[in-house]
Amino acid sequence: MAEDSGRPPQKSYDYLLKFLLVGDSDVGKQEIISNLEDGAAESPFCSGSGKSYKTTTILLDGKRVKLQLWDTSGQGRFCTIIRSYSRGAQGVLLVYDITNQWSFDGLDRWLKEVDEHAPGVPKVLVGNRLHLAFNRKVGERDAQTYAEKHSMAFFEVSPLCNYNIMESFCELSRMALQRNGMERLWRSNKVLPLHELCCRAIVARTTVYSIEQLPLPTSVKSHLKSYALTPTCTRLRYTHSQRKAHNKKNKLTSTPTSPADTRSCVPRNSCSVT
Repeated sequence: MAEDSGRPPQKSYDYLLKFLLVGDSDVGKQEIISNLEDGAAESPFCSGSGKSYKTTTILLDGKRVKLQLWDTSGQGRFCTIIRSYSRGAQGVLLVYDITNQWSFDGLDRWLKEVDEHAPGVPKVLVGNRLHLAFNRKVGERDAQTYAEKHSMAFFEVSPLCNYNIMESFCELSRMALQRNGMERLWRSNKVLPLHELCCRAIVARTTVYSIEQLPLPTSVKSHLKSYALTPTCTRLRYTHSQRKAHNKKNKLTSTPTSPADTRSCVPRNSCSVT
C-alpha cells in the first residue's frame, strides 16, 4: 500500500496541446468550444476578461490527445491577450462566419498577429455556421483558395449540427504533432481501418499480376492493384520470382548431402523476408 501511495498518478492523456481560437467577435468561437465534451474536471469551461478557456480530450490514431482551447473575444482591445496567450501555443484555429463577409476580410489582420507572436505554428481556417448556408456571403472556393495561399487546412463547420467540429481539431492536432516530431512515436501503433488490413493481407500473399485472377469485383481488384504498387506494400510482399527463388533455396538447403552435413541443415521455414 505504501508503494502504491508513493507512485505519481497516471496521466489520463498521451499528449497535451495548446490551441488558440482567433477571429472577429461574433463569429461563433464560443459556440465551437461549448459543444465539446469537457475533458478535465479541474479546468472546466470559464469565460471573462475577454477570454474563454476549456479542455477536451480527443482520440487520434489510438492516442489520447488533451487539448487546451483558448478563445479571445475578437475585439481590438483584446489583442494584448493574443500576445500573452500565444506563448506556447502549438496550433491556431482561424475562425470566420460564412454569412459575414467582414469577418472573412479581417482574416489578414488576425493572421498577421498570429505570425508575429506565434510564427510557424500550424493553422486551420474554419468557416463557421454552415447551417446558415442559405445566407452565405463567403464562397467556399474563395475560402479554400485563401487557405491554400497561406498553407492552412480548411473546414466549414456547424456547431448546431455538430458537423466537422471534431474533424477540424483532429486535423490541427495531427499537424501540431507532426511539426513537433511526435507522430513517429505512435506511428507503429496506429489503428488501421478494416479495409486497409484486408488489403495488406491479400497483397502480402499474391502478386500484382495474380490479383486479376481473384474472384473479386473489378473495382476491388483495381483498388488492390493500386495498393500493391505503393512503396509500403511493396515491402510486405514477395514478387513471383522471389518466391520461386526462396522455395528453391529452401529445398536445396533442407536436404543434407551426408551425415556430416546434418549440423548445417537449414529448416524449410527459416528463410527471412527482406
